[in-house]
Formats: sequence, structure tokens, C-alpha cells
Amino acid sequence: MRYTPEERLEIGRRIYENEINRYQAAIEYGISEACARNYMRAYRDTNGMPGKNRCGGIRRDEEQPQPIKTDSALEEYESMTKEELIRELVRSKIREARLKKGYEVKGDGAEKVFIPLNNKNTK
Repeated sequence: MRYTPEERLEIGRRIYENEINRYQAAIEYGISEACARNYMRAYRDTNGMPGKNRCGGIRRDEEQPQPIKTDSALEEYESMTKEELIRELVRSKIREARLKKGYEVKGDGAEKVFIPLNNKNTK
């Protein structure tokens, strides 16, 4: 059965305000649970209301935005030049590739030591 936009918003309001849940709405109105959920989301978005968690409560992350945490490493990167940032990015990519293969490298040049991350033989 097709519903007008006003009827859809009314179904969504009933679900949003916990008069009925989406499963009850699906049976009562002859629609799927996903369709009932979409009607509730349309009602919520139309009225600028916050989202709800699975238990029917309002989500706290939408109610009160969390402050952005600044990392000391981020401040260090902000003070680097473009060339230094590129060099650091390349080092990071190399280290990541080595870790995926299962080893780390300590030192450089003639003092370079390969350290396996597990006890398996790498050969």
C-alpha cells in the first residue's frame, strides 16, 4: 500500500516517539521493517531531531559533540616543512610494509638489525 508523505511522517513520528516499534508498524501498516525505519528517519530528519540508539534513547554523540583531542605528535608534524613531512611519510610506509611482513628493523647502515616479530623461521 502506498502512503502519502504526510502519512509516512505520521508513521515515523509514532515510531520515533515509541508509541509503536518498527516491527509493530510493519504489521499494522503492511510495510517492511526497513521501510518503517526509513519513515522514522525521514520524520527525524525533517524535524531536525537527534538520532536514537538501538534501545530507543537519544544518542549522546549527536547531543553533545566531543572535543577534538590534539596529539603532541600532531603538533610536531605541523611544525615540519613539506620535505620533512614527505620523508616521514615514506618512513612510515616502509615501517608498515615491514610490520606486515613480520619484522622490524633497528639501526641503519652496517648496524642494521632485522628483528622478527614472531618465533617462526622467516626463511
